[in-house]
Order: sequence, then structure tokens, then C-alpha cells
Amino acid sequence: MAQSLGMTLIEAIVESRAQLPSLAERCARERCEALVSLADPNLNGFRDGVTALAASLRIPAVYSFTAFVLDGGLMSYSADYVQLSRRAAAYVDKILKGAKPGELPIERPIKFELVINMKTARTLGIRIPPSIMVRADRIIE
Repeated sequence: MAQSLGMTLIEAIVESRAQLPSLAERCARERCEALVSLADPNLNGFRDGVTALAASLRIPAVYSFTAFVLDGGLMSYSADYVQLSRRAAAYVDKILKGAKPGELPIERPIKFELVINMKTARTLGIRIPPSIMVRADRIIE
């Protein structure tokens, strides 16, 4: 998809806070223009460092967890984890009532959440289009 948009995708796997400085150097060297952080629960342990990395490079970043946006990230688009937790509780209830886990259907998330941090957008000089703003589930000022 990146190529069809005239972009170059740079893959980087970061497993610890200690790897962030070398990623920052690489992004500066390769002139990164944006960051997309995929859903990796490991990153939650140093999400402040990840959001600080994007801020130091002055690039927009999209995250898979709302917590990153609460910590100063630009935006997140992800499954609604509160709704997923409720569904998990329903599964546990079925199992406790005798259902066999292997026979329960696999469900996909049905509700997604778009969260935008307007303070970060202003800091980066990014104007969020009204068409995106009206779709946001939550806007952080």
C-alpha cells in the first residue's frame, strides 16, 4: 500500500526503551515523515518514550492503543478494548457453564475507536480535517 501512495515503508521492531535512540537516529537519517505503531502490548511499558520519539522528530504518529494518545501521541485507531473485555467476560461465563472453549466461535472486534489529541496536532502544525473530527469518538484538548 505504501508504494501505491508513493511512500517508502521502513519497518522497525522495538522491544525495549533502550532501542529508541537508535530508532530516532535511523528515522532522522532516513527522513521519516510519519510513524505507525502497531498493536504490541510490550510497547505500553515505555509508551512515554515512543510518544517522545515522535515528538522529538516532529512527525505525526498513529497508535493502536488510546493510552499513547493520553500520553501525548497524535491519534489512535483501535478496537474498543472495553467492549472486547466485556465479550471476553461473556466467553468465560459460557465456559464456566460447561461450554467447550474449542467449540466457541472466534469473534472479531466490532467496535473501533478513533481518538485525537488536538494539543499534539497544534504542536505539530497539523490541521485535522473536519471530516475526520466528526468521526472521532474522543477528542483530547
